[in-house]
Amino acid sequence: MSGIISPSMPVWIVRNAKHGNLAFSNLNEGLGKVLRFGANSPEVIARLSWMANVLAPALRSALEIHGEMPVKPLMAQALHMGDEVHNRNVAASSLLVKRLASPLLKTRTAPADIAAIIDFIAGNDHFFLNVSMASCKAMLDAAHGVAHSSVVTAMARNGVEFGIRVSGLGDRWFVTKAPVVDGLYFPSYTIADAAPDLGDSAITETAGVGGFAMAAAPAIVKFVGGTPQDAAAHTLAMGHITLRRNDAFTLPTLDFAGTPSCIDVRRVVDTGILPVINTGIAHREPGVGQIGAGVTHAPLACFTQATMALASIVSS
Repeated sequence: MSGIISPSMPVWIVRNAKHGNLAFSNLNEGLGKVLRFGANSPEVIARLSWMANVLAPALRSALEIHGEMPVKPLMAQALHMGDEVHNRNVAASSLLVKRLASPLLKTRTAPADIAAIIDFIAGNDHFFLNVSMASCKAMLDAAHGVAHSSVVTAMARNGVEFGIRVSGLGDRWFVTKAPVVDGLYFPSYTIADAAPDLGDSAITETAGVGGFAMAAAPAIVKFVGGTPQDAAAHTLAMGHITLRRNDAFTLPTLDFAGTPSCIDVRRVVDTGILPVINTGIAHREPGVGQIGAGVTHAPLACFTQATMALASIVSS
């Protein structure tokens, strides 16, 4: 992981050490009233300004002192500590700040700003999420462009449509209507207030963590709903629609089996088993922000379209 660039655009930059490709993500604001869920009140803008002008430069300086930080070992360790590195990042965020605390103290950042930074990260259990997202994107981009490959290399949604990309089908997106999530809602909100599913964070499930690694994080059901048995069942079901298990990311509750990885569009269509996704829920009206979280599934239509496209290439 190379660090943060541009004080006006604070982002994580992650480099795939083997293939050299880069991916990036913004810094995580936390939950509730945040820009990524459509909130835009003065407190949201003030937080973003502080992140750009204080947090980002300090973290960039700390990473310059620390040097590049391998991310996969952090993610693997967090899976052993009860995270699934999508909607549960308690351990991963703690591991990250543990590695950055000493370098932060060695920067020229004012002590009061360092204290505020530590308080911000400590109060935001989702802080590592965006590092995870960029890391998963760097992994999957390296797998894109393999001729005739049926492996999904991206899943994303924008509050209107849900789309996937497939390794052997170029830059084409296969899209359908985004689902509305029946999850756990914050007090005073219900599914009637929810926007259709949105966000780029399903890149984690695409890489075999997040919902695919729920067996590692039974406590996540307190946030997204269900039971610990459901969490394990989701992981086991994903083994039927993936091509392999990732031995870099192992699951203690499943005898340290690797997470199900490499979603195969053909297996999704053949089995009818849909990729599971842990997701946050935004309010359908702009300016409100996040109102809940839950478990949803990628729509079958995307995979049917992609399978038909693959078939037409093979037949031609």
